[in-house]
Amino acid sequence: MSAPARETMRRGWCPGTLRPMLTGDGLLVRLHPPRNTLTPDQLTHLAELAARHGNGQIEISGRGNLQLRGIREEAHPALVDDLLAAGLVDEADGDGPNRLTLTSPLAGRAADELLDAAALAKTVEHAGRSVAGLPAKFSIVVDGGGTLALDGFAVDFRLRAVAAEMVAFGLPGDLWFGPTRLDEAPALTVRLLDGFVAVTRRNPEQIRRMRDLDPEALTALAASCVLMPMAAPPVRAEPHPVGLTAERDDLVAVLSALPFGRTDTKGLTRIAGLAREAGVREIRLSPWRGLAFCGLPADTAGALRAALRSEGLVVEPDDPRLSVSACTGAPACARGEAPALADAAVLADALAPLLADGLSLHVSGCAKSCAHPGRADLTLVGRDGHYDVIVSGGAGDAAMARLSLRELVRRLEPGQDIRARLDAAHTG
Repeated sequence: MSAPARETMRRGWCPGTLRPMLTGDGLLVRLHPPRNTLTPDQLTHLAELAARHGNGQIEISGRGNLQLRGIREEAHPALVDDLLAAGLVDEADGDGPNRLTLTSPLAGRAADELLDAAALAKTVEHAGRSVAGLPAKFSIVVDGGGTLALDGFAVDFRLRAVAAEMVAFGLPGDLWFGPTRLDEAPALTVRLLDGFVAVTRRNPEQIRRMRDLDPEALTALAASCVLMPMAAPPVRAEPHPVGLTAERDDLVAVLSALPFGRTDTKGLTRIAGLAREAGVREIRLSPWRGLAFCGLPADTAGALRAALRSEGLVVEPDDPRLSVSACTGAPACARGEAPALADAAVLADALAPLLADGLSLHVSGCAKSCAHPGRADLTLVGRDGHYDVIVSGGAGDAAMARLSLRELVRRLEPGQDIRARLDAAHTG
């Protein structure tokens, strides 16, 4: 068994650039560019590398990482050399812990941020790496307090700006502590991480993530860092992860999503070309499985949005594809028991009216549920070429039926039983 294949056997492990994961179509190489920033030329170069060393399939994950699929094992060293030479490997893509922080694609640029979330995330990331013993998938949201909120992402805890230069700590269970001054937040984060690691060492089998601690334990952990309970910050509206968003200095960003988070070499090359023609100098990866094209005048941003729409990208907030989460599935993923990605496109068409009304659909190739670990109005889990059907739940919940794709589409027609149950679940 190869080294990458052996790595996949360790619980909680995530692939990176230097440590790829062996999947059904070859190695999966995941990278996050330094400062989460790419130029159009770098995007073109990544497309070339995907074709040269792999099968040309490219994804953006639900954590804003870029993934090159189908990398040949013998080509991986050359790919790493090419990525290093191009300056595309972040320190978190090496053989240490995974990247800790998750930010908005417009962190440090959004017009309505209360503080520079990109600068805070950089400091927290550096400080947090001094803490030994954190779980590999441990993650921290750093939120500038604007409308492009990350409240829907499941993380261990979050830092949210609540006033100019003031930060609150949000722990699982909607527990909030602080607020504290911006310059104190990194050191307090390290104290919180150190305290959590100490707790996990006392009970390593039962406590792996912060959500495994009960409210009393979380409150005690915060108190040990001299963080006092506070009222939860105001609830924000659901963000629009695609469309036009105001930046500072009267500039505009175009937020887009790849359909189901995936494209290929030709598609990425065309996207890079459109960005280059529009004069884009900075492209950021989005945790909504897409790309943000930053720093444009309003008229140029509108024209680029139209061009990206023609290319097939999701750029409208009411696009039903935004409500669908899907992994790669079979045959690309060795664990996939159904072709989740291909089937998701069929189901998105069949469910378009409900998706447009806000219904959420999750299509998973297996019970691992990589694309969406939480609940959805309709969750489909691949099982021997069919799907376990779960209404208002997650991949680990009880299924109401096991159906083929054909039968699913038939039963999703108006008047059929699954449609009625979906309507009831959605409105209730």
